Amino acid sequence: MVYAFNNYIPVVHPSSFIHPQAAVTGHVIIGKNCYVGPGAAIRGDWGKIIIEDGCNVQENCTIHMFPGVTVTLHEGAHIGHGAIIHGAIIGKNSMVGMNAVIMDNVQLGDECIVGALSFIKADSIFEKRSLIVGNPAKKIKDVTDEMIAWKTKGTALYQQLPADMHQTFYACEPLTTIPADTKEQSAIFKTWNETKS
Repeated sequence: MVYAFNNYIPVVHPSSFIHPQAAVTGHVIIGKNCYVGPGAAIRGDWGKIIIEDGCNVQENCTIHMFPGVTVTLHEGAHIGHGAIIHGAIIGKNSMVGMNAVIMDNVQLGDECIVGALSFIKADSIFEKRSLIVGNPAKKIKDVTDEMIAWKTKGTALYQQLPADMHQTFYACEPLTTIPADTKEQSAIFKTWNETKS
């Protein structure tokens, strides 16, 4: 659902897909080929949220801010399931892992990777290609070319997903039996542990 607030109406490029169970409110700008999953709350009521081309905000994520602040997800940012971005700037082609929390005035450089369940405290600044984990989170090493190639390939799946959703997604009644011709999905992408070994 997309909602106006205080005379601000979200701007969403038609190539992007906002799940009907997501909530996008107020001063929000969403670029091309972005995916916003069910349960995501993108709340531009007190400030502005800019989500650049090719980003994804997965299921149950929250994006918000203190009054007057602009949150920016730069091109190709990948926000994993359940993550919270509060008043931060996420660099181009960076990934925020599942259930991570990124607090106010955080600046992630381009091509950073934040581990799942990490907590980045307010006002933290991380340089480009930082691998960040923990609570409180800290940089443990540089992101390698292999890591960023894996991340970029995974994000490309989400950049294709909006078009696939526009073409094949619809509300329906459930079946009562499994069809005989049901096919299994192929393993078109593997976990980092499978990839690096």
